[in-house]
Amino acid sequence: MVRSWYELPEYVRLRRVNGLRLSPDGTRLVAPVSDIAPDAKSFRSALWEIDVAPEAEGGGAPRRLTRSTKGESGAEFLPDGSVLFGTGRPDPESASQDKPKAALWLLPADGGEARQVASTHGGVGAFGVARDSGLVAFTGRVLPRSQDQEADSEARKAREEAGVTAILHEALPVRSWDSDVGPDHPRLFTATPPEDEDSRLGEPRDLTPDAGMALLGSAPEVSPDGSTVYVTWSVPTSKGATRGEVVAIDTATGRRRTVVGGPDEALEFGSPSISPDGTRLLVYADSEGEYHGEPRDATLWIVDPATGEGRDLLEGHELWPRDYAWSADSNTVFLVADQNGRRPVFRVDVASGELTRLTGDHGAYSELNPSPDGRHVFAMRDAWDSPPAPVRLDADVTDGEPTYLRTPGSELSMPGTLTEIETTADDGTRIRSWLVLPEDASADTPAPLMLWVHGGPYMSFNGWSWRWNPWLLAARGYAVLLPDPALSTGYGQDMLRRAWGKWGPRTHADVMAITDAAEAREDIDAERTAMMGGSFGGYMANWIAGHTDRFKAIVSHASLWQLDGFSGTTDYPPVWESEFGTPLDRPERYELNSPHLHADKIRTPMLVIHGDKDYRVPIGEGLKLWRDLLLHEVEAKFLYFPDENHWILSPGNAQVWYETIFAFLDHHVHGKEWVKPDLL
Repeated sequence: MVRSWYELPEYVRLRRVNGLRLSPDGTRLVAPVSDIAPDAKSFRSALWEIDVAPEAEGGGAPRRLTRSTKGESGAEFLPDGSVLFGTGRPDPESASQDKPKAALWLLPADGGEARQVASTHGGVGAFGVARDSGLVAFTGRVLPRSQDQEADSEARKAREEAGVTAILHEALPVRSWDSDVGPDHPRLFTATPPEDEDSRLGEPRDLTPDAGMALLGSAPEVSPDGSTVYVTWSVPTSKGATRGEVVAIDTATGRRRTVVGGPDEALEFGSPSISPDGTRLLVYADSEGEYHGEPRDATLWIVDPATGEGRDLLEGHELWPRDYAWSADSNTVFLVADQNGRRPVFRVDVASGELTRLTGDHGAYSELNPSPDGRHVFAMRDAWDSPPAPVRLDADVTDGEPTYLRTPGSELSMPGTLTEIETTADDGTRIRSWLVLPEDASADTPAPLMLWVHGGPYMSFNGWSWRWNPWLLAARGYAVLLPDPALSTGYGQDMLRRAWGKWGPRTHADVMAITDAAEAREDIDAERTAMMGGSFGGYMANWIAGHTDRFKAIVSHASLWQLDGFSGTTDYPPVWESEFGTPLDRPERYELNSPHLHADKIRTPMLVIHGDKDYRVPIGEGLKLWRDLLLHEVEAKFLYFPDENHWILSPGNAQVWYETIFAFLDHHVHGKEWVKPDLL
């Protein structure tokens, strides 16, 4: 049991379980698990095997399956039980001296040395396996005019020798999160399974030479017999936007047809999952919302892959599916969705549509793996007081409890307690929040309060976060408030309607109401309250700074500041414009919601944090915020990361991120002398 994990050097060394995959026969679980690299400058991931039985039933300890300096990611099983995974490790069998790209490797079912089985010059992306035939489908990046891998190699060499890095864009997107889009784009390949223990996959076949950018972000779903691959296909519409459709591609002929979607559909479709009997398709369906209409929404459709006829599987239930999987008999769908500050597992009867909540605890579930015998669902479970860990669930219960499996991750004890509070907003809406309390918080020793506002904004503060961990503050004596205000998911569509196009005023009122409720507690020191947030939470940090001086300090990470400038520089503007419009055509919501218009009212000391590789909220937002604070002579600091993105991911930078925040709070909340972190 690790007890000092909340000290920063220990924290970044914790082992973290990042996924879960069950073998087709239900006897093995494989998970990517990350920990700190030997040089302590990055994290790397390896595959571990987890026993499907808990310790009380004789379950053995997890064992590590792979080990390389590049790390491994993803895992899919071939019919013979061997494990297919992705890695950028060098291939000892290759004579090429080129820098290795991500490729597919295979680990034999009975153990032994892993070997590379498929690669492309642009690297392998997402992959899937046909359950029965073993056909493998994967995406690989190819330069646009290359007809085959030889031509792609020659084109890449020509660009490199000419010193050309330029990319000509003719459509959105230009970039995504922290990566440039292009000049190569993903295509879909299929290959037969290895013929023997020394073979690679069969010769990859390019099924989509005309894909262009249609497969960006898409992952293949292969029918059990391998005859069809289903993928999300992005189709250009107007004004640079795209729409998602689900297409079926015949693996024998390459013929492509649209299964669901099209220009007349009100919804976009993607992330298909084929039933084990091959007769039905689950499809994620969502709408980005309309400026003068309904806010964004999401649901799950069940579709006949032959005819495209479908229906809303969750009709009458305002649940946003976050993960979903078929039962082995194809009669039941398991899914997870945010609900009241939790993320339970639900069971849906396909024939009747009857919905049952499978888990009744406060956990947030993901990575659903129904067992082939129908008895269990294996999943990952986390919560604010529990890091992600593998569990086994009974598949036929209501509001059941998880059975924990032996984990390769870190088992932690919390330096405090977790509770929840709620209040009523000025419009009568219930606002609830998690509250993390340090161990010694009491009426005699009330704790200073830190308000955290979540990102998104269309999400819920319902599960463990490695990047923003409240227990690191609790170990230093702070209570941490984690509210779900307007725009949060898991409370029905009315929670979104309240603040659709009204991010600042409505959400601010909710956050202030729940902060009032927290400060009214005897174990909270209302005179020592600070606030912080990232992304949308950073936007709210900036908004709050211009509308109240009740906080001792505010930390604004990766935040939106001047909305009219942000609207055209974020990585995919059409999503933003569905709610806010464009500044020239519809300036009203920019004038109502932009924090920069209230810069002259800011009096609270602020710490601004931004990464230069952040393409979702570009660095210009942080620079403009910092400059405006200086112009208005606000006491402020700017923590800048030249090589980080929307999140601060490297171990060293993560430590400095926390150390700077702790020092800033010590100075402004506790009145201590400002002490710059040593490495800054």
